[in-house]
Amino acid sequence: MNEKHFLDRLNIKALNDMQQHAIKSMDETDNLILLSATGSGKTLAFLLPLLASLQPDEKLCQAMILVPSRELALQIDGVLRQMQTGHKVTVCYGGHKREIEENNLVQPPAIIIGTAGRMADHIRRNNVDLSKIRFLVLDEFDKSLELGFQEEMEFIITSLPAVQKRMLTSATFTEQIPAYAGMENARTVNFLPETKIAADKMRIHTVLSVHRDKLETLLELLCYFGNTSTIVFCNHRDAVERVSKYLDEQGIVNVFYHGGMEQVDREVALCKFKNSSSDILVTTDLASRGLDVADIRNIVHYHVPADGAAFNHRNGRTARMHNTGNVYVIHSDDEMLPQYILQEAVSFELPEKLNLPEKPKWSTLFIAAGKKDKVNKIDVVGFLSQKGHLKKDEIGLVEVKDFTAFAAIRKSKIEQVLRDVQDEKIKNKKVKIAIAK
Repeated sequence: MNEKHFLDRLNIKALNDMQQHAIKSMDETDNLILLSATGSGKTLAFLLPLLASLQPDEKLCQAMILVPSRELALQIDGVLRQMQTGHKVTVCYGGHKREIEENNLVQPPAIIIGTAGRMADHIRRNNVDLSKIRFLVLDEFDKSLELGFQEEMEFIITSLPAVQKRMLTSATFTEQIPAYAGMENARTVNFLPETKIAADKMRIHTVLSVHRDKLETLLELLCYFGNTSTIVFCNHRDAVERVSKYLDEQGIVNVFYHGGMEQVDREVALCKFKNSSSDILVTTDLASRGLDVADIRNIVHYHVPADGAAFNHRNGRTARMHNTGNVYVIHSDDEMLPQYILQEAVSFELPEKLNLPEKPKWSTLFIAAGKKDKVNKIDVVGFLSQKGHLKKDEIGLVEVKDFTAFAAIRKSKIEQVLRDVQDEKIKNKKVKIAIAK
C-alpha cells in the first residue's frame, strides 16, 4: 500500500514539512534523531518509513517501537489500525495479563510496540524472536530515561542483533544519548521551535491564590472556564486524588488519572475525558505525553512542575496543530515561580462573580466485550441504535478495547438505554452493560 492510501485512511491531505523532511532523511541514512514539538505529527513521521521497510513474505517480527508509557503504545497502535496496513501488530505493556500478549506472540507480529519493562520481560522469557527486527524506533526516548528505564532499554537494544535502521524521537533536545542506543553517527532533524509556542496561539497566565489553600482558587478558575476541556496537573498521586475529591464535593464533575491506578480504571478515566462525560482531568505528569485528546482548551498547573521541560510537555497538551489554548499557573503569595514561567506569563485576575459549570450532557456506558470477542465500533453503534433505540446524535465517541468497550450516550437517555438492552445480546453473547464507574 502506498503513502496516499494511509493518508486517506487518516483523513490527512498532505504531510507537513517536518514529516516530509524526516521521511526523506530516513531514506538517506540508517540512524535518525527527530526533534519536534509535541503534537506535530512525529508518529506518522516514523510509521511511514517503518511500514515501507517491511518485507511482506517475512514471517518473523521486523520492527520494534519502544515507548515510555502504555498510553503512548496504545495511541500508536490506534494510528496503525486506522491506517489499515494489513500487518499484524502486537502491543506489550504492564498493567494487564502477560499471558494475553504471550498468546498474541505465538504467531509473530510484523510490528511489536511496547514499554521497556514489559518488553524486557518478554525477551527474557524468549517469547519473541528478535533475529529479523531491522527497524527500531525509540519514541519519546528522553522520557524513558527520565522514568528510570535505562537498564531495561539497554538490555532490549543490545539484544537486537539485526537492526539496520534506528529512529529516535523526542520533543526536547537531549545533549547526551547513551552509547547503547547506537546513535553515534546519526543525522539530526531538528524542528523544535527556536522560541516557545507563539503567544497568539498559547497564552500563559499566573493566578495568585489569595486563599490559604489553592483548592479554592482552582475551583474558581474551573467555574470561570465553564464547560471547556481542561487538564489539571499535580506533582504527586495523592495530590491528584485529594484535588479530585475536593472538586467532587463542590459539585464539579471530573476524573483523575495517575500511574498507581489499575489499567481498567485508567482506561475509563481517559475515555470519559475524551468523550466529554467529564470536561476536567486531574492528573500527574503521566498525562503530559502520549495523551491524544482533541482540542484541550486549558492547562492548569495546580503545582509548579519540576523543570522547564516538564512545563513545556504539560503545555503541549493544548494548542496542538491549528488549535489555540490557555495555560494557568496557580501560585501562593510566598511561592517563588521559576524564570521559565515568569518570562512569558501575564498575571490573571478572576472575576468576582462565578457560577458552577453545567453538568456534562454525556454519560459513558461500559460494555464487557471487546476486540477479543470480535466486537468492533460498528457492532456497538448498531447494537445501541437497534436494541437501545438511540438516534445517531444520541451516541457519541465509541472506544473498543481488547475485552471491554465504552460508548458516550446522551445523559438524558442513559436510563432508558439500560432498560432496553438489559436482556439483549451482542454478537449472540449476553454481556454486562452498565454505567461506567
